[in-house]
Amino acid sequence: MGKLYIVPTPIGNLEDITFRAIRVLKEVDLILAEDTRTSGKLLHHYSIETPMQSHHMHNEHRTVDGIVKRLQSGDNIALISDAGTPAISDPGFLLTRACVENNIEVDCLPGATAFVPALVNSGLPNDKFVFEGFLPVKKGRQTRLTLLAEEPRTIIFYESPHKLVKTLSHFETFFGKDRQVSVSRELSKMYEETIRGTVKEVLQHYTDNPPKGEIVIVVSGKK
Repeated sequence: MGKLYIVPTPIGNLEDITFRAIRVLKEVDLILAEDTRTSGKLLHHYSIETPMQSHHMHNEHRTVDGIVKRLQSGDNIALISDAGTPAISDPGFLLTRACVENNIEVDCLPGATAFVPALVNSGLPNDKFVFEGFLPVKKGRQTRLTLLAEEPRTIIFYESPHKLVKTLSHFETFFGKDRQVSVSRELSKMYEETIRGTVKEVLQHYTDNPPKGEIVIVVSGKK
């Protein structure tokens, strides 16, 4: 019986990977990558020559059974995403669940996850928090925001740059213009930036300065 390794990869800076992660990626029989072109750059940087196979949200339902059979036959396989820890708003849950159901050992390595540095550097309470990932695009969005408006813990969201202003405007409607918010983008990269303030202030900033890059929003809970 083989083992599935869940291996976090850098969210930006290529140095943010552990020695253990590099060793595992070199030793396994196969690497499952969200985008083989993106991951190819990382593997080339660290001289990792292990074969890769695509495993992403559009094909994971079809490929899980075949991967489980390979693991059962004795192959060790590593799962990586384009950036960060697999299964956190990325593919990985379905395969992990299938392995658990088939008594295949799963070993998740510690490593990069975008929401942790965003939460810590927000300056907002981090002793208790709730991770929401991406909000629903349309159906269910208002219902979710209505519920979260009463949430007392710090709330963490992922968002794309072209939807940030719209999402902040929704926060102003549902959470109020004076709720504290912190927006971190391009974490660990050259143009890393964190803007903090009230929802109204941060909304105005990004209305005037359209954002680029990967974004994490941290919102204070209801007092």
